[in-house]
Amino acid sequence: MNNSFVQAFHKILSKEFPQFLKKYLNIPILSRLKGVGLLCGTDWTPFFKNNFFYSRFDHSVGVALIIWHFTKDKAQTIAGLLHDVSTPAFSHVSDFRKGDALTQTATEDDNGSMLACSKELLECLAQDGLTLEKVNDYHKYPIADNEVPQLSADRLEYMFPSGAALSGTWSLKQSFSLDEIEIIYNDLVICQNEEGIEELGFKTLSVAELYYNRVLDIAFFLQKNEDKMAMQFPATILNMAVKLGILKESDFFEMSEEEIISRLDELVKENSDATVEDALTENDSVKKLCLYFRTYRSFTSITRSKEPLPGHYCVKLQVKKRYINPLVVTGKQTEGLYEAKRITELSETAKKSKEEFLEYVDESFGCVKLI
Repeated sequence: MNNSFVQAFHKILSKEFPQFLKKYLNIPILSRLKGVGLLCGTDWTPFFKNNFFYSRFDHSVGVALIIWHFTKDKAQTIAGLLHDVSTPAFSHVSDFRKGDALTQTATEDDNGSMLACSKELLECLAQDGLTLEKVNDYHKYPIADNEVPQLSADRLEYMFPSGAALSGTWSLKQSFSLDEIEIIYNDLVICQNEEGIEELGFKTLSVAELYYNRVLDIAFFLQKNEDKMAMQFPATILNMAVKLGILKESDFFEMSEEEIISRLDELVKENSDATVEDALTENDSVKKLCLYFRTYRSFTSITRSKEPLPGHYCVKLQVKKRYINPLVVTGKQTEGLYEAKRITELSETAKKSKEEFLEYVDESFGCVKLI
């Protein structure tokens, strides 16, 4: 399903693939993202039942296509394509490894330096008459990126495949069929937000409500202990693997997720005699690592608790609140931009839903029994 979804989805984002972009797709710092999942390691545990694998490469191309569709600007489009080159294997799990669950931006730290060191990128930019400074920071382009809860190409893109891949998992309702994506996407225009800055927004309130409700469902999903477990448990495992010399930090940029998972699977096979009792009496041992990874590769549910449970791996975290409060057109177009207001200013239902989301707190601990 992955290839068929990606092709159909990207075709919605841009009917024609811009020719100038094709030469960038084989740059090593970008093409390695084919082995990095958008959904942060959830493809490797039966706890999630993802409908398909969607890579950071797929996401990067999708962001570029959205920017091109709305701006027809080469520099902005290429900046969007390159915005995730510093993302390591397992994506935002790396932020959790570094204790950055609240902002989840630690993976961006090396993006600029990686771009500057790419000879292949610099050659492609020269062909397009562009300098590195034009493409090395997509944050400078508001259609490409902006602050939560505004709508940007990056945020718009990743919510679509996230919803489509995760639909049917736990409490997440069916989210984002390709037909719905096309309806939503074709309703978008460039608006002027309350700060006088360009931002994507909707022409039609009913379409904005459809999008808003689906995205808010995903936002609630990402606040639950299930998702916190899915991020923090592999973060702990990978930190242990590095500390024990099983993995190196460079492996997260040189190996695919599948290759790292295979290495740890082999380690578990070599230590199949490890027991829960053995592992729990030793700190940061290979046996403990194997116990944790064996559990990660086989668990299918968690237990909510007010306190940590013995014989379990437990998480208690505050995490980034990912949601979108989109603009909806309310007035005429001036200098190419539409007047608009936030959906929560136009809909009492949307306003109430936003307040419920911002107030939502799951049970203190999410725990998985070690096996």
